[in-house]
Amino acid sequence: MHISAERIAQIEARRDEVQASMTRADLAPDEFVRLSKEYAEIEPVAKAAHEVRRLRQELSALEYMAGGEDADADPLMREMAQEEMQLIKGQLPGAERALALQLLPKDAADARPAMLEIRAGTGGDEAALFAGDLFRMYQRYADAQGWKMELISANASEVGGYKEVVASVTGTGVFAKLKFESGVHRVQRVPVTESGGRIHTSAATVAVLPEPEEVDVQIADSDLKIDIYRASGAGGQHVNTTDSAVRITHLPSGIVVTQQDERSQHKNKAKAMQVLRARIYEVERERAQSEQAGARKAMVGSGDRSERIRTYNFPQGRVTDHRINLTLHRLPEILEGPGLSEVIDALVAEDEAARLAQLDGVG
Repeated sequence: MHISAERIAQIEARRDEVQASMTRADLAPDEFVRLSKEYAEIEPVAKAAHEVRRLRQELSALEYMAGGEDADADPLMREMAQEEMQLIKGQLPGAERALALQLLPKDAADARPAMLEIRAGTGGDEAALFAGDLFRMYQRYADAQGWKMELISANASEVGGYKEVVASVTGTGVFAKLKFESGVHRVQRVPVTESGGRIHTSAATVAVLPEPEEVDVQIADSDLKIDIYRASGAGGQHVNTTDSAVRITHLPSGIVVTQQDERSQHKNKAKAMQVLRARIYEVERERAQSEQAGARKAMVGSGDRSERIRTYNFPQGRVTDHRINLTLHRLPEILEGPGLSEVIDALVAEDEAARLAQLDGVG
């Protein structure tokens, strides 16, 4: 993808214009906030544009020196210019690609926190144990990224693991990285409950939803049906003995959220509303994306939660991501969390390559 000198000049000029506007004495506070946000968005693009412009200018000057057009240049200088030219020619494609990536349309949700939902699928107890393994993997990955993970609700299995677990993940660029985790994760291993040593296949479904701010999703009280009831399930002395569990039904969409982990009805309602907003926002987001993108399907998959995206094979110690045909023989390291970075980085790179190719096609 070739970015013209005019486009680069426009980017740098806009950055300078915004920067100058921010220093005006008569600037209203809300206008300063708007300009600050625009500056934060355009500054990395302008830096990438400046680097491309610098390298192109250097290359042009070196070509003049090396080409013999400068009659006064001595042969040694020409030779040095030719060597320098090769260096610049090696650096320029990387700089142009970095700028092209900066210019790709941004997913507005990429900077958002995310709601992570993991549900045990086929496989009974073993699926619940695997759901627990996945949850711990994401916890450790989040720690390695410097993110904060807060448990929203958990339905634990009797043998360990989870039938369902929901958590909120906050930090820098959370959704941009975790969004590729949505789908069916499959595990192949000998369950601890299996005496015959046979390999079983189980599955768990992961859903990653961007968390909206309250202003992004307007929910009218009249659209909600709220039921208060007594919490049930295992818990021994910690089980709720008061009517504090909450079930919220969003009548227009039919989305139902239940929350009973907290002892306070108020806290359960707040957490249930947090989950509800994320689910409604995702429905709206998917609708808008399908209208914009038409029939396009990203190379890394559609994000469809029924799509099998990854297999964790314990006997062979490997993890395979089926969307990009990536196989890594480092299963323990990946399940420990930090090793997941390599898989996610590969998915991000593949998505960027697909979108750059699409942009080239358009251009």
